[in-house]
Amino acid sequence: MSVESPCISICKFDEKTGLCIGCLRTKDECKQWKKLKDKHRRRIIDERPKRKAKLKKHGK
Repeated sequence: MSVESPCISICKFDEKTGLCIGCLRTKDECKQWKKLKDKHRRRIIDERPKRKAKLKKHGK
């Protein structure tokens, strides 16, 4: 089973962290998502709590 995109159609990127405030991916990760292997996709998904904390730290 393929790992689905976490995109929630709020494509706005934080200038300080480079993360999308909706899906918590970088622009490059968003662009490359369809080409990434599931192993890499899972790693990105698993890092979401850490990424969310990083955004909160920067006031988002």
